Amino acid sequence: MTKSFKYWQTRTIVVTMIGYALFYFVRKNFSMAMPGMEADLGITKTGLGIFLTLNGLLYGASRFVNGFFADRLNARFYMATGLALCALSNFAFGFGEDIAGWITGEQSGSQFTNTLILFMGITWVVNGLLQGSGFPPCARLLTHWIPPKELATKMSVWNTSHSIGAGIVVILCGYIMGNMGVGEAHTGAWRWCFWIPAGISLVGSLFLFVFLRDTPSTVGLPELPETAALKESEASESDKAATKDFLREKVFGNPLIWILGFANFFVYVVRFSVLDWGPTLLKQSKEVDLHIAGWLVALFEIAGIVGMLVAGWATDRYLKGKAHRTCVFCMLGAAIFSFLFWQLPANAPIWTFFVVLCFTGFFIYGPQALVGIAAANQATKKAAATANGLTGIFGYASTAVSGVGFGWLAQHYGWDFAYIAIVAMALIGMGVFLLMWNAKADGYEESKE
Repeated sequence: MTKSFKYWQTRTIVVTMIGYALFYFVRKNFSMAMPGMEADLGITKTGLGIFLTLNGLLYGASRFVNGFFADRLNARFYMATGLALCALSNFAFGFGEDIAGWITGEQSGSQFTNTLILFMGITWVVNGLLQGSGFPPCARLLTHWIPPKELATKMSVWNTSHSIGAGIVVILCGYIMGNMGVGEAHTGAWRWCFWIPAGISLVGSLFLFVFLRDTPSTVGLPELPETAALKESEASESDKAATKDFLREKVFGNPLIWILGFANFFVYVVRFSVLDWGPTLLKQSKEVDLHIAGWLVALFEIAGIVGMLVAGWATDRYLKGKAHRTCVFCMLGAAIFSFLFWQLPANAPIWTFFVVLCFTGFFIYGPQALVGIAAANQATKKAAATANGLTGIFGYASTAVSGVGFGWLAQHYGWDFAYIAIVAMALIGMGVFLLMWNAKADGYEESKE
């Protein structure tokens, strides 16, 4: 590998990490704003869960659709434009009360409330659609810049981007909720949870445009020799029939991609149950102050970073790139520590919440990263974004459970039933990963035949 290629590889990884972290600034800010929206606007837990579910479902579908385009278009423009539009949708969401007041001519009453919820719902759904422009171009870029045998380790490093983004934004929004707004109740502070991250992300979109580039060939470098067998088929990519046949073989007709997709559903239920509901869950079921809850959720993300790095390293070092096998052990660990967290009493020392939640994050973020790596390797670099789009549909379909389902359970039956659901989902996910235990590490050998 030449010095020039190494420079551009490192630059691509770092720039896309920063960019994807900023996508989380304008998506996971919602979880910290939820207690304020519930108190100020009177939106129920089920209602907030509907927001999460609709956003997640549309995001999953958007990732799938964007996978087709990202495999063919310039990632630099694609990702930068998507982030800028997500930032603008967050600005609009924060101004929801003002816009609803302007439309109805009043600041209270049933008509105002219905208009407000409708506008905010549409805006957050639009944000979910736009968020799909974040990961697919990254998946495409990384498979062009990183050799298959190094992908698990280096993409695990890259995957820390969303944990970094989510961790920083929940800390930032925790301080916003505790220090901004009006009066002792900090009324209206939730609005700043959208405006401030949106401003940062808008600047970040300019950063992507300036520093990001596309594939090696766009900067005068040769493509990776490890994937040279696909060169001829890529050269004739304009042949729609050949492209469809390739996608049918490597993605839609590949049972391993479908197993990874089903498994991803359960991975994301566990992950989003903590990430989206963590601040509310900690405050209401464990009696933790909101600003401390923000730190705990951030530490859950930080532990996830360590978990991703260890899982990627262990996959390449001990399991010969077979990421699906690592996922089996990780899901078992996630189930055990989710159960232990449920059993902690509300008056337990704060360090116990920290330790158990960190171990939960450590184990669940291994599979979260490795599913994308496994899908990219099984589908090869030519269809990596499409394969990740398909598994992403399953991942974000999980918000039907972790969003409105979780909120409905907590509202009507209490938090205990929600905890039981988390543990059950982790165990089922482990079982799904076991279905592909004997699968090969990647699909490149089949592509050469």
